[in-house]
Amino acid sequence: MPLLLNAVTLKQVSPYALALVSGLLLSLSFPRTSLYLLAWIALVPLFFAIQAQSFSKVFFLGWLAGLVYFIGTLSWVTISMRQYGGLPWAISLLVMLLLTAYLAVYIGFFSALLAYFSKDREQSLLLISPAIWVVLEFLKARLFTGFPWASLAYSQSEFLPMIQIADIGSIYAVGFVMVLFNRALYLGLRGWFHHRIPWRVLAIGFLVVSFTFFYGIFRLSQPKGSSRPLSVAVIQGNIAQDQKWDRSFQDQTIARYKRLSLSALQKKDSSRPSLVIWPEAATPFIYEAEPAYHQDFLDLVQEGDFDLLFGAPATKTLPSGEIQLLNSAYLLSPEQGIVSRYDKMHLVPFGEYVPLSKLLFFISKMVEGIGDYVPGQEPVLMTSGGTTIGSVICFEVIFPELVRRFVKKGATLMTTLTNDAWFGRSAAPYQHFSMVVFRAIENRVPFARAANTGISGFIDANGRIIQQTELFVEATASMALQPGDRKTLYTQ
Repeated sequence: MPLLLNAVTLKQVSPYALALVSGLLLSLSFPRTSLYLLAWIALVPLFFAIQAQSFSKVFFLGWLAGLVYFIGTLSWVTISMRQYGGLPWAISLLVMLLLTAYLAVYIGFFSALLAYFSKDREQSLLLISPAIWVVLEFLKARLFTGFPWASLAYSQSEFLPMIQIADIGSIYAVGFVMVLFNRALYLGLRGWFHHRIPWRVLAIGFLVVSFTFFYGIFRLSQPKGSSRPLSVAVIQGNIAQDQKWDRSFQDQTIARYKRLSLSALQKKDSSRPSLVIWPEAATPFIYEAEPAYHQDFLDLVQEGDFDLLFGAPATKTLPSGEIQLLNSAYLLSPEQGIVSRYDKMHLVPFGEYVPLSKLLFFISKMVEGIGDYVPGQEPVLMTSGGTTIGSVICFEVIFPELVRRFVKKGATLMTTLTNDAWFGRSAAPYQHFSMVVFRAIENRVPFARAANTGISGFIDANGRIIQQTELFVEATASMALQPGDRKTLYTQ
């Protein structure tokens, strides 16, 4: 037989080994390895593993594949907890395993539901299987505050023609096509082994993938918008996490950002920026509580003649007198001073607040430096150089529906401010940056990203990465960005 893999050899392969292979292939498709084509075949071994198995075994095989998948993509969680959260290595590892074991449950349910529906008419699962996958990923992105990190589509950030359909159905449309292709390939191989090739199934799979590809080519070839470009500079201060909140280092931090901001004006390979962006919590203090810096910042923007968008903690006082802490982004103009402020709406659980804090009262004592923030309530639009801007902070950019709210409200250019120092030199900064590609495509707006230690850069409205910086270096990057002037089906 010409194929090394045939019906006989498959029966001899342990279903557990096949499940492990699926999980490994899925994890390798994500940044940093970025072998993204593997995701288009990664589920095939799992489909072979679960055929003719008991319901409980099918669930376990799916869960096992999911466990390898998520450990491979999320092992960086231990760095944040151990190196910066102060947790012992063993506890950090345990928490990571608990998180990945929970996420793997969704793959277990996917496998179990496939087994349940396949009792009647297995070939109908060509369309049912991707629908099941999409529903489960949708739930994963919402239940228990939501965690869409490592959703299947995010592996494809470099495969631009195949992800342009995100402007129709976000990451879920891309994931649907990927699972459908995996299922068609599995049914084709299985039919070939048994000399009953399902030509109709293969034709449907070919047509869906072909439509997706040619739709992507069409979108990538469309002309850019006609709005006036906005020249933007992003500043990467590279402030070490253990120095960031050290008050003795406060003046040096601000001096570094000022120096880098002014140097961005001198670059000969770019137009003079009218908007300069600093990262999340670039000012290591509550801005409103430090009036000594107010004039200092105003002098900077007047000297450089630019608007400044920067991250800083903020506070609000309740009628009861209670003071609450917010993670905010401020827009400062040379003429008016502070003109806008956005308060982060989707906070990081166990990083910026403790969910179920009365029940989990011990967590805040376990994790060093954990914040006690409260969420903002509404998206806030800002205006710079005649362009309407939305700004999301750190973790928020991984949620499609949150960015969509800004664009639907009128933003034609998006920015994201973040501090990825928590992730070290792991795959996480690359994964985090790659997800911005989808937010740009979904809404056809360009993105400017300022990250404390990287990756900073620019992504156009078609998801092309125009510039990106290296990790853990001081850097500036400048670019004239074309605002998005058309609403996508997904945005609408």
